[in-house]
Amino acid sequence: MRNKREELDLIMQEQEYPNLAFAFYEDKKYVVKNEIKGRKLRIRTKRKKNGVYYCDVIKRLEDSPLENGSPCAHYKDCGGCLYQTLLYEDETKIKKDMLAKLYSEVFDGEMIFHPSLEIDGYRNKMEYTFSDRGDEWRTLSLGLHKKKRFYEVVETDDCNIVHNDFTKLRVAVLEYFKSKGITYYHKKLHEGTLRHLVIRKAYFTKEILINLVTTSDYEVQDDFVKMLLELNLDGEVKSIYHTKNDGVSDVVQADELILVYGKEDIDEELLGLKFKIGPFSFFQTNSRAVERMYSRIQELLAEESMDVLFDLYSGTGTIAQILAKKAKKVYSIEIVEEASKKARLTCKLNAIANVEVINGDVLKVIDEVEERPDAIVIDPPREGVHPKALKKLIDYKAEKIIYVSCNPKTHVNDLKEFIEAGYKIKLVEVFDNFPKTSHAEALALLARE
Repeated sequence: MRNKREELDLIMQEQEYPNLAFAFYEDKKYVVKNEIKGRKLRIRTKRKKNGVYYCDVIKRLEDSPLENGSPCAHYKDCGGCLYQTLLYEDETKIKKDMLAKLYSEVFDGEMIFHPSLEIDGYRNKMEYTFSDRGDEWRTLSLGLHKKKRFYEVVETDDCNIVHNDFTKLRVAVLEYFKSKGITYYHKKLHEGTLRHLVIRKAYFTKEILINLVTTSDYEVQDDFVKMLLELNLDGEVKSIYHTKNDGVSDVVQADELILVYGKEDIDEELLGLKFKIGPFSFFQTNSRAVERMYSRIQELLAEESMDVLFDLYSGTGTIAQILAKKAKKVYSIEIVEEASKKARLTCKLNAIANVEVINGDVLKVIDEVEERPDAIVIDPPREGVHPKALKKLIDYKAEKIIYVSCNPKTHVNDLKEFIEAGYKIKLVEVFDNFPKTSHAEALALLARE
């Protein structure tokens, strides 16, 4: 590097999954985050690693020729949706090209890409933060974190990846607490009351769950519940929770969880089955898209005759129950206790008797299961499968493994381990379950050689 902090004006030439754009200049590669190919940027070098220069963006000089879409009003401040400014066909082409290149490291066939069934209003969960907009008066605000800001939020009145019910609820809750003069919890000063508002809306049943998160010195009042129930919404508020949290970190967690109105869970329906969703349940954020993906998993195991099936990192047991008819016995293993409780509850609700739900860490509890699986479905967190757990799964020598992942980067790394152990990747399919963002869901079918 000629100077310690070099500045350059470059047009981004290509993109790399999930959110990197890069350009070449004088045989050097310059990389930035969260930009789109075709944009002309003024960049400043930050660090060099393995011959690649990682840079900060000082200024966007010109938009990309691809930016012909109609973004929401907040995309410059929010930063949650990288592809807001693109037409969807251009977004899908970028994603498909990036992911095909990524999966070519492990798969020599043609990767199949499934565009989203819906582009707008697809999310069934949003987590909003109480803070301010960065003004000197610290005016109460409620929204999503501003791009590159830890404290301030942007009020996303024009957010187009959620149904309008989310905006109505967010605005109503903000106005209510403004009228009461209640302050937000300041993450630096550790003072104040209001922390988060979590909204979940089941896509198919339209049932709504609201979770207000505050410090422990606040009690929800009757007029708050009345205000929410009187809103003119497309869906119906079925559950209102109050979570008390005095922790220092900026995460939604419960020191105490109080149901202040309605039933414990909202109901969702997928592929003819009913599922219970609580305030802390893991459930895929795009119901229509995940229904299609689960249908595909059914198809891939349609001709199998299995005695034992493992569904690992199973959340609320959706995959286990959807595949219950494919095996004599299904073991559903999940570390989050609430999710396991919901899985047991929905098994009873759906009259499914051959699914055994086990609460615990996959790495530890699979040793407690004496039976060996004929097939395994894995859907781990973003960091992938723990290396020790991965070795145990390989040692089962299951004939088929379906590995689902919301992080294709770790997906590819784990798939390499399966290949080394003698598995062959039969297909890779990517589902664009998160349009306008840099994320995608991937599925790989592995079979023993």
